[in-house]
Parts: sequence; C-alpha cells; structure tokens
Amino acid sequence: MTMPEAIKKYILVTKPGIIFGNLITAAGGFLLASKGRIDIGALLSTIIGISLVVASGCVFNNIIDRNMDRKMVRTRNRVLAQGLMSPKAAVCYALFLGIAGMVLLWSATNMLCAAIVLMGFVIYVVVYSLYLKRNSVYSALIGSLAGAAPPLAGYCAVGSRFDMGALIILSIFTLWQMPHCYAIAIYRFKDYAAAGIPVLPVHRGMPTTKKHIVAYILAFTAAALMLTVGGYAGYGYLAVAAAMSLSWLWMALTGFKRCDERVWAKKLFIFSIVTIAVLSVMMAADFTVPAATSSFLACAP
Repeated sequence: MTMPEAIKKYILVTKPGIIFGNLITAAGGFLLASKGRIDIGALLSTIIGISLVVASGCVFNNIIDRNMDRKMVRTRNRVLAQGLMSPKAAVCYALFLGIAGMVLLWSATNMLCAAIVLMGFVIYVVVYSLYLKRNSVYSALIGSLAGAAPPLAGYCAVGSRFDMGALIILSIFTLWQMPHCYAIAIYRFKDYAAAGIPVLPVHRGMPTTKKHIVAYILAFTAAALMLTVGGYAGYGYLAVAAAMSLSWLWMALTGFKRCDERVWAKKLFIFSIVTIAVLSVMMAADFTVPAATSSFLACAP
C-alpha cells in the first residue's frame, strides 16, 4: 500500500464529514458565548481538541460496528468493514486521537469544557455504540446527547459556566438530532432491517416515525427561538431560525401525503444538515442582545 493510500484510510476511518459538522457547531457555540470578543488561540484549541475527540469516537464506533457495517450498503465500504486496517491498529489510533484531544482541551480551555466533551465521548462510544444501538428502539434519544456535546462544550469553553444559554444550546442540538436520525433511518430502511438494528421505522412503522419527526421539529423550533427570547441572540438570528424551522416542519408534514418515502426522507435529512449549519453560523454572527429583551433581563430580580 502506498503512503497516500495509507494516509487516506486513516483519514476516512475518522468520518471526516461528521468531524466537519461538529467543528461548525462547536465554533458556533464558542462564538455565541464570545459575543464578539474572540480569543483566536482559545477558539482554535477548542475546535481542534473537540475534533480530535470526535475523531477518536468515530474510530471506536467503526471498530465496534465493523461486522454490522458489512451488512449495510451505506457502510460496507468503510475501512474496517473491508478489513483494510486491523482492529488493534485502529484502537491505538483512536486512543492517540482521544488522549491528544483531551489533553489539549484540559490545558487550553477549562474543566467544564473538557468534562462535557469526555461525557459526550462516553455516551457515544460506550452507551450508544456498545449497547443501545443494538438493543433499544430509542437509542437515538440518548445518542443525541453526544451530538449536542461539541456546541455545548464550545459555548462553555468561553466562560466556564453552565447557564441558561448552555441549557438552550443543549436543547437545540439534542432535539435536532432526532428528526435528523429518523430521516436517515427511513432513507436507509432496508439497511437497518438487514443489520437488525432496532430503529423506530423498522420496529414502530412509518406513520409513528413521521409523527415523532414532526413532534421533535416543533420542540426544536421552540428551543431555537429561545436563544433570542432568552437574550442570547439577535432578531436576525430569530428570523432565520424561524424561517428554517418552519420550512423543515412543512417538509416533514408533506411526508404524510402519498409519496416516495425514501426520496422524501433523503430531502428531509439534507435539509436538516442545512438547517443546523445555518443556525450555527447565525448564532455566531448575530450575538447582539435585543434591546427589549435586554431591558427585561436588567429588570428581572
């Protein structure tokens, strides 16, 4: 195997797409909390440290799921599923990434940020990948907490505090994960059924899953708008969040009509990614506290 091929497999096993997505949300959380007073060194340390730990979690997930991945069209070409890397080498690589990331976060940010990232890692690798994914139809609900860890950690890296803003960030990204994951499960329904993974569409049916999707998007919408109501983001963010959330909701509701469910789910999945990326950018850019909200907060006891 040539050197470029060897490097490529070590990159692919970390799931670069997932790392990039988490990098955007982590930066969004950090910049929201910074409110324009950006410490570039702290920002870089935070997103690099989080990215390394996320990469470690993805490698461990690939190790745990390698036999299951061979049964699914979507995952059967992954590095470990194809046997292009030994599990021992993958474990060593994952440990190196995880330890490097945690050391960087511990030394360059604060204990709260590092603890949140570590908790997200444990939930994803141990609770979700090792057990819930194979045994519970609601595994995505617990796994969603791991997905919310990067933006929450980014937010808490700035002030080393868990305030109402942190709680709203946790709610937004946890609730977003659910319709996002259910859309994947519908789009890849045959894969999950073949691998015996107890996802909601396989075990509860499409009508129930669609109702769950709508309910979670409604809850996500309320949580997203709370950033402005709570005085953490401006009206520009509010307008974009409302537009994106309601568009996502409308798209979800069209799934109750007679349609090609696989095509519909794919569109819903893609739009979910666009929605969370846009909101992450807006919360980073529009951190101005609305005057009315600011006055209300100032008068609050």
